[in-house]
Amino acid sequence: MTVANTTINETKTTSVEGEVRTTEEHKAGPHISIKAEEVFMVQKFPVTNSLLLSSFALLFFIGLVIKYNLDSKKKDRSTFFYFINFCLRGLFNFLESAMKEKTAKYFGLLGSFFFFILLQNWSGLLPGVGSVLLHKVPLLRANTADLNTTLALGLISVSSIQVFGVREVGLFNYLGKFFNFSSPMSFFVGILEVISEFSRILSFAFRLFGNIFAGEVLLSVVAFLVPVLVSFPFLLLETFVGIIQAVVFAMLSAVLINLATTKAHH
Repeated sequence: MTVANTTINETKTTSVEGEVRTTEEHKAGPHISIKAEEVFMVQKFPVTNSLLLSSFALLFFIGLVIKYNLDSKKKDRSTFFYFINFCLRGLFNFLESAMKEKTAKYFGLLGSFFFFILLQNWSGLLPGVGSVLLHKVPLLRANTADLNTTLALGLISVSSIQVFGVREVGLFNYLGKFFNFSSPMSFFVGILEVISEFSRILSFAFRLFGNIFAGEVLLSVVAFLVPVLVSFPFLLLETFVGIIQAVVFAMLSAVLINLATTKAHH
């Protein structure tokens, strides 16, 4: 009788633990990680979910460039060519409001910033991104929701600004903006300028990362709490945010390049 009671109690305990575990799994929220997570290894190189999606987006971007280049050489050009040409002309005119005659010279870099960031932002909105798991880790993640990427973009932008500034106004004239010993106040302002240049890297990085990562979290939480169709307006909102962030990054880079390459008038 005692053995039977013990068996019944153990069965009930196991059943209760199973129910608790099932309930906890059901109540578990969406998977959210502030850093990109490793999906698999290639030799000793870790491949993260953001790097994987970024590779697909980059291949797609290269495919668009090749298609546009081939269409530009044809007499009968496709609708795709005219659409891309329309986008390029619109972006050029927009940047021209800040850079004037310098736009054509730096449009290659600024246009690359815009389209790369736009594709990376929008790729994070595709079905399956963040929801398809491999070993309990999302297989794909928006690359601009990875701080490593946004820091790299910020570093490229700020470094390019310094190079363009030195090339256009000369090394000593450009450095004179940071190291001016004519008066204690000028020296102090120069030190602030140096700090400002370094802070721009963080500003570029965290602005882009914060907006895209916040949108990714928002979509994950909304999709978890409400039916899929209800989250559709938020998806449209993040599509718009993706465009705005690409525009902001390119425009800020354009303004800073224009400032760095303009000779100071005394």
